[in-house]
Amino acid sequence: METLRIGNVHLENNLILAPMAGVCDLPFRVLCKEQGAGLLCMEMVSAKGIYYNNKNTEILLTTEPGERPVSLQLFGADAHIMSEMAKRIEERPFDILDINMGCPVPKVVNNGEGSALMKQPKLVYEIVSHIVKAIKKPVTVKIRKGFDDAHINAVEIAKIVEEAGAAAVAVHGRTREQYYSGKADWDIIRQVKEAVSIPVIGNGDILTAKDVQNMRQQTGCDGFMIGRGAQGNPWIFAQILHYLNTGEQLPKPDIQEVAAMILRHARAQIAYKGEVMGIREMRKHAAWYTSGYKNSAKLRGKINEVETYAQLEELFAQTLHGQMDLE
Repeated sequence: METLRIGNVHLENNLILAPMAGVCDLPFRVLCKEQGAGLLCMEMVSAKGIYYNNKNTEILLTTEPGERPVSLQLFGADAHIMSEMAKRIEERPFDILDINMGCPVPKVVNNGEGSALMKQPKLVYEIVSHIVKAIKKPVTVKIRKGFDDAHINAVEIAKIVEEAGAAAVAVHGRTREQYYSGKADWDIIRQVKEAVSIPVIGNGDILTAKDVQNMRQQTGCDGFMIGRGAQGNPWIFAQILHYLNTGEQLPKPDIQEVAAMILRHARAQIAYKGEVMGIREMRKHAAWYTSGYKNSAKLRGKINEVETYAQLEELFAQTLHGQMDLE
């Protein structure tokens, strides 16, 4: 498996957990790290949230030593505030600062942030260059193919962020207009790779080890960012590493292994966010974990009724002892 260097940060491999809001919190990142992810990206953090000392922002900034190297993702549209906040948090234990220029959700885009920045190349340069000058840690940028089909400008934006001093660029092969629908355009990743000399990380539709192999062949990209393929499947990193190292495909985890991972994930969530919030958060994760197993819809219905860890544990005890048929 290939290694990857981003600025002065050396990754053991080039598999990267994508920054996903509401997904990539500390408990989930730790699980992905154990399965072999080379770099973990945190949930996006608002520069203004840091500026105004928002109490909900602090939990997003929490890391633990065992998960490093880790990338902290900042979003905003004010170059001065973003660079000042980058400077304010630089001493925290993260390794890379990423700038979000890909988030498609309306409340972010309508503020001129996230993927809306791709419509303002001059502001892109201003934000990246200000942050690069403000901190010593490597700065990376995550972009999309473009804002919509009429404005496909990933190559232009990638050149700008390179000129502004970014250490790497991640490219999601969809426009903002597409959100996460349709097929990711890997050719735009190839075009970006051919246009810049900094590392290019491909993102979009990586669901299996063969997808990594195919993306590498089609684009020549330096790293692989895995988002939805990791939801409910932290094993994807181990599966990809094993396949690329041996040519063998690891079997899908059985329901016993899935249940053990869900319960462990739930315990970590509760320790991190308390039982009420932790169990509520686990409902979506459990739906992802159990997708594709026989009668999983029945199990998900039961999980959505669970309110305590004891109830969740009892539900899986019943499942594994054959009182609920899942296999």
